[in-house]
Amino acid sequence: MNAPVCTRRDAVRQFSAISAITLVSGFGFGAGCIQSGASKLQVTARTFGTLSNGRAVQLYTLTNSQGHRVSVMDLGATITEWQVPDKAGKLDSIVIGGDTLEEFTRGVPSASVIGRYANRIRNARFTLDGKTYSVTANSGPHHIHGGREGFASKVWNSRGGSDSRRAWVELTYRSINGEEGYPGNLDVQVRYMLTETNTLEIDYRATTDQPTIVNLTNHAYFNLSGSGSALDHELQILGGHYTPSDSFLIPTGDVASVAGTPLDFTQPHRIGERIQQIQGPSGYDHNYILDTPPGKLRRAARVVDRASGRTLECLTDEPGVQLYTANHFSSLKHPKHGAFCLETQHYPDSPNLPQFPSTVVRPGKAYRSRTHFKAGLI
Repeated sequence: MNAPVCTRRDAVRQFSAISAITLVSGFGFGAGCIQSGASKLQVTARTFGTLSNGRAVQLYTLTNSQGHRVSVMDLGATITEWQVPDKAGKLDSIVIGGDTLEEFTRGVPSASVIGRYANRIRNARFTLDGKTYSVTANSGPHHIHGGREGFASKVWNSRGGSDSRRAWVELTYRSINGEEGYPGNLDVQVRYMLTETNTLEIDYRATTDQPTIVNLTNHAYFNLSGSGSALDHELQILGGHYTPSDSFLIPTGDVASVAGTPLDFTQPHRIGERIQQIQGPSGYDHNYILDTPPGKLRRAARVVDRASGRTLECLTDEPGVQLYTANHFSSLKHPKHGAFCLETQHYPDSPNLPQFPSTVVRPGKAYRSRTHFKAGLI
């Protein structure tokens, strides 16, 4: 059944009578609702479940004519699956997660938006324009991934649609002044877009009413086989340097070459080829500095899984990418090293390290970041 629906609020009123609806509108932000047409790029929406506080969580599914299906829920602006055919045409989700809302609320690995600041801030404080701000210490004395109730735990406002180029879902959230200790009211907009070239485009935007810091990413856990270990995946990262860190995985402020170390993925290597040589964390959890300057979309990494024949290319306009190899996984469904993350981002603890690219956002100048993940076959 097709229905001209714009926003999450409108959709909620109809979900009681409609189990699945098609949401279609123009690509421009703020475009009005129009009736669905016969497009190969489709968006459907349904209620995914209800939280303990009674709030309904909506799930949007984007599809293209190549058989790709991306589902996004408005809790955490989370990608719940990305179904991709392998070399034999078999579909698997290359994003690791859960099948039900209950699994996600119990803590299953989630491909959620991380903010207001992705990664770590030393001693859970930073100084901006001469004033020191204390943010939530949720990793010992330090701050990680936006705090105890970061963006990944919020229910975002949402709407979906499609045009001739993309099927999309747009999610918005207002982070109020003082939330988790951050200054300024921050209005955040994230748009996921699936194209006919099997690319998942992620577009982040944010504006503030007073100076603040922003570093957004998506914490997707990928496994191109759909399950099992990711250690046989071949990885290339177009970054010849990284930011060395201490025992808390917080940068020291130095920059070092990856040459001659197990961190060197400038040429393709199996993820598990040298993972036992990593000192400190029980796998990779390192911020790579990309070789080409930030600001323009360019290739950051490429992953190949020869077993399934699937490939994944990551492009971003960010200065760095954090490689994480699911070192904390420990269940049968999600075994240790059963996934990898490519978290496109500014560097960890940048607010306290002025030699790193700035993460300061000021009124009148919007934050903007783009990352594309393109799936393919060998």
